[in-house]
Amino acid sequence: MARKIKRILKSKTTLEGAGVKLKRVFGAREVPMFDPFLLFDHFGSDIPDDYIKGFPWHPHRGIETVTYMLSGEVEHGDSMGNKGVIKSGDVQWMTAGSGIIHQEMPKRYSGVMQGFQLWVNLPAAKKMIPPRYRGILEEQIPTLKKEGAKIKVIAGTLDHTEGPVQDLVVDVGYLDITLEAKNTFEHTTKKGYKVFAYLIEGSGYFDDELIGPQHCVLFDNGNVVKIKSDDKLRFLLISGSPLNEPIAWGGPIVMNTREELEIAFLELDEGTFIKRGNSVKAARGFYQD
Repeated sequence: MARKIKRILKSKTTLEGAGVKLKRVFGAREVPMFDPFLLFDHFGSDIPDDYIKGFPWHPHRGIETVTYMLSGEVEHGDSMGNKGVIKSGDVQWMTAGSGIIHQEMPKRYSGVMQGFQLWVNLPAAKKMIPPRYRGILEEQIPTLKKEGAKIKVIAGTLDHTEGPVQDLVVDVGYLDITLEAKNTFEHTTKKGYKVFAYLIEGSGYFDDELIGPQHCVLFDNGNVVKIKSDDKLRFLLISGSPLNEPIAWGGPIVMNTREELEIAFLELDEGTFIKRGNSVKAARGFYQD
């Protein structure tokens, strides 16, 4: 059965971090509509002042953050000792688990610096697992080419091709799809999974409705997604298994109860937030920088 449109959202301009101008596609107001996904941001500008202040040291617990760069570079570092640069086409898949402190600082770029960040909720039984980090280079992401279509498989499986992000806590599919004009893409999705598409450029027909850039299409139940391009179309198609659990959300920390949130922020104040991999002194220093 083909999936019909359940909801269409238009991204909205907002400020985050130290003053980064970005487009928020969905967030706390849409919980639990996109379960297991919590937040999706589209950042991009050819004006460095819109992004150069970045996202200085800040904590996370209870979630995964997925950063996908289309163009530009972002320096990153975290309390586990990971550091480097996320370049054009690269992906950073970070599991905060019991707690991590990190920063993401875009570098000045000639042209449009553009990318996305997705937050994936962790189930209650896995919220306090040890944090981990995956850096995926562009050349590690398989690209399938079909007639009139190019598909990057970041996570999940398409035509027996698996994405490089393996061993995920929550089963997530993440595809970057480009269709030439007047082409059709069909994809079988798992029963009961939440599925949404975000249009990067161009326009296309979703359930026979013409949708344009910077719009998000949340699909209803079904097992097949069918999308037809009008002009050349590029979009992300993301799917995941819902958790169906209570959510207590406080800024960069997402738990299941208010008490768990209060404990997390108390531990930040006391310097006991980082549970594994780094000393309390190091974590306290990161947070204060």
